[in-house]
Amino acid sequence: MDPIEDLRSKVLAELDRLRVLQDLSTKDAYRALHSVAVQLQLKQHQQWLQRKYPKYAGFFANGIDVVPSNISPELIEVTSEGHSDLFRVARLTWSLPFTKGYGRRLRFLVMDKANEKLIGIIGLQSPPLDFPARDLRFKYPKGEKIGLVNQTMDIYTLGAVPPYSRLLGGKLVALAAASREVREAYRRKYEGRTTEMESTPIAPHLVALTTTSAFGRSSIYNRLRYKDRLIAESLGYTQGYGSFHLSSFYKQFKDLLETQGVSTRGGFGVGPRIVWQTNERAFRKLGLPKALLQHGLQREAFLFALISNLDEYMAGETDRPIYYNEGFSDFAEWWRERWLMPRAQRVDGWHAWDKSEIQKMLLLPAAIREDGQHDG
Repeated sequence: MDPIEDLRSKVLAELDRLRVLQDLSTKDAYRALHSVAVQLQLKQHQQWLQRKYPKYAGFFANGIDVVPSNISPELIEVTSEGHSDLFRVARLTWSLPFTKGYGRRLRFLVMDKANEKLIGIIGLQSPPLDFPARDLRFKYPKGEKIGLVNQTMDIYTLGAVPPYSRLLGGKLVALAAASREVREAYRRKYEGRTTEMESTPIAPHLVALTTTSAFGRSSIYNRLRYKDRLIAESLGYTQGYGSFHLSSFYKQFKDLLETQGVSTRGGFGVGPRIVWQTNERAFRKLGLPKALLQHGLQREAFLFALISNLDEYMAGETDRPIYYNEGFSDFAEWWRERWLMPRAQRVDGWHAWDKSEIQKMLLLPAAIREDGQHDG
């Protein structure tokens, strides 16, 4: 079969699979949608995982390693290769394709000091310049949208790993994203720096975060409060356009365009705009209508206001952000009382979690030992 026709047939088959899953409208269906790309990515990472996992396996907890009343959360910025590798291993256990983020980036680990185990991870990246759910929320002054949006970041990955996820550790990790330590890390990293594309100064203020749920309505972000303050404000749902459902084809799309003399380089090469453009151009070469890029799977969008006068600030009515001042320890104590202890007393399935399941998630052979050796 002609390579172009073969690729076209495979894309159409995947879109047919999507339509079936879309009719189911369940979180399991959303996960199934991503399964092909996730499995492919894990296979591509196998050599790296077999080399790295034994070194970091000790940071994943069994259920018996966790005593809820003793959990002592700590927020750690990813600044070393070891931090980065642990972050990457954890992220590869999830049922979504792994992405490194793009543009400005901040990454954090949330650890349990009581046993030196990983609770969860946070990844922040440059925000999309056009994000309808966010842009309808604010009244930007004419000509100032880019400068204001660039004082926000997008949460591109966030969550807890088992068994902490079963103790609502995801709520703790989400609260951590709104902490004083995160915005201070942003200021330390970017104050005095300029943007790569336009060489304009990067404002040291981080005033808000945005994100979208992974699978429809979010159980982590909904009703996320600190005392009387809503931390994650729902902005409604996305319009169901995007390219994540075709991520397993992205390399093939790039190869197709390059062989046809169409450059796939542009911007920084890894942002959502160039990904979208590459998919659009590949669809034209394959004779497929652009309308098929509407996957129809809506995600809930959320806004984390880090300042109390966000509306006025984004409207250009003031240039002085008034920050909420809660630190990570404040949020951790609130999480303990509001979510952790009630959950631990009500649910006990987390006790039985065996971290050998992590190896199964990563497609790793059970024979790999934590000391980096192989049995047998």
